[in-house]
Amino acid sequence: MSNQQLDIKFPKGGIFFIIIAVIAIIIVSKSAVTIGSGERGVLYKLMGGVVTDEAPLDEGFNLVMPWNKVFKYNVRQQELFEKKMAVLSSNGLEIQLDASVLYQATTKTVALLHQTRGEGYLQSVIIPAIRSATRSVVGRYTPEQLYSSKRDAIQTEIFEETKKILEPQYIQLNSVLVRDVTLPPTIKTAIERKLKQEQESLEYEFRLVTAQKEAQKQIIEAQGKADANKILSASLTDKILQDKGIEATIKLSESPNSKVIVIGSGKSGMPIILGNQ
Repeated sequence: MSNQQLDIKFPKGGIFFIIIAVIAIIIVSKSAVTIGSGERGVLYKLMGGVVTDEAPLDEGFNLVMPWNKVFKYNVRQQELFEKKMAVLSSNGLEIQLDASVLYQATTKTVALLHQTRGEGYLQSVIIPAIRSATRSVVGRYTPEQLYSSKRDAIQTEIFEETKKILEPQYIQLNSVLVRDVTLPPTIKTAIERKLKQEQESLEYEFRLVTAQKEAQKQIIEAQGKADANKILSASLTDKILQDKGIEATIKLSESPNSKVIVIGSGKSGMPIILGNQ
């Protein structure tokens, strides 16, 4: 059996079309960019750099030139939990503070954020900002204030301080939540003892004030009764008492019960009524 040479012949121009198809596939694969939910795409052009004068790429399927790049950014609200930040109080004692930072990159400024800070902005901007603001604010207060009465004020001040740092760097700060303040055990025990004593003192003062008010009330009531009796006594003359007695005698004499009336036999000449019972 003789060997036969196998010749494969492509249609005229076929290789050219195959090459074109392969190139087209490569271009499409390089040009197609899918932006996920809650993301925006920052376009970087080979000729011109980061595009900041146009809106970033929106969610879904996008086509870009294959020689350009797209950097994806999450524009949803995100949370940073900073645990056990070591800071000093106004009197130099070390305090540990836990805080949550709610932040986000925004669609409006995400391109500028990428141009100035880049994808690692959490580590390079937000974490240093919250730590710096926390040290600054906590350093104004005593451990007792941090532990009890000033928690809300401290939280607000840390938020305002951090916001001043982040806003010029194209990062939106939504909230700072102080979750826990940890004091040295001896300081915490001393503060709790002091607070308990203050509470007991307030309760005692409240009872004392209540007792004083009750005593004043009784004095006022007694004085009122005394004044009323004095006025009544001053108004009851002998003539008035005699007239009242006569009126009572007349009413009793008119009743159906049997009785004996002795006229002029009572004290001050008032009649005496003697019943048969």
